[in-house]
Amino acid sequence: MAAYKEEKIKVPKFEEANGFYTTKERSALMAKIRGKNTKPEIKLRKILWSLGIRYRKNYPKLPGKPDIVSKKYKLAIFIDGTFWHGYKWEENRDKIKTNREFWIPKIERNMQRDRENNLALEAMGYKVMRFWEYEINREMGRCLKGILDYLYWKQFS
Repeated sequence: MAAYKEEKIKVPKFEEANGFYTTKERSALMAKIRGKNTKPEIKLRKILWSLGIRYRKNYPKLPGKPDIVSKKYKLAIFIDGTFWHGYKWEENRDKIKTNREFWIPKIERNMQRDRENNLALEAMGYKVMRFWEYEINREMGRCLKGILDYLYWKQFS
């Protein structure tokens, strides 16, 4: 198995004692953010199911608990939120205005964890596919084509 060599990014605890703050309104909004069963995940799962592709969701026995897993075809699919997983990070990190000392390491650690999970899954023989939420919402055909091409190839190999 390929060992992950990068030193883990340390994320400070988000608490007032560390100088971090949040308003009640912001806190209420953040509490509504889902970690699983998001609309893009459900959208992709419904299409895959209708095509006869069976899967497990949020499979806890694999690194990173992939959103969709086909054990039969060794396929792990993640649908990543653009904020939480650092979409166009070099461009967007400077747009974070409040609590930067928390959010920048937090998102960079998420990105690092994604790389660690990808390596671990690939070492286990899994094909890892990652889609941004916006890709599922706006480019579903391209996402499905990638998945179906892989499954077709896997069936005959």
